[in-house]
Amino acid sequence: MILEINIKSLIRKAVFGALIGLAIISFFVFTTDHPKPEWGKFWMIRPLIITPLAGAFGGFILYSPELLNLRSKWKKAGITVLTIIGFIISLWLGIVLGLDGTLWN
Repeated sequence: MILEINIKSLIRKAVFGALIGLAIISFFVFTTDHPKPEWGKFWMIRPLIITPLAGAFGGFILYSPELLNLRSKWKKAGITVLTIIGFIISLWLGIVLGLDGTLWN
């Protein structure tokens, strides 16, 4: 059994996840009017890097059903639901890790 990886689809889903992560974290970061001085001058760099990376990993999780090449519609639907849940968990963890010590205490 040889795994065939569709690079275009993988990159598209990873970029999709990263852009969703960037959009969500940008809302939190750029709507902060008065950041606390103890957060430091460049406090927003960490969340703007970590969350899109977690979103890109979530995009890879969304790609993983294509590697399995399932024939059954029920199995494909079940795996798709699990990967969407995995994407949401990955994105949530990226937001928590990015905002830890600043907006997330």
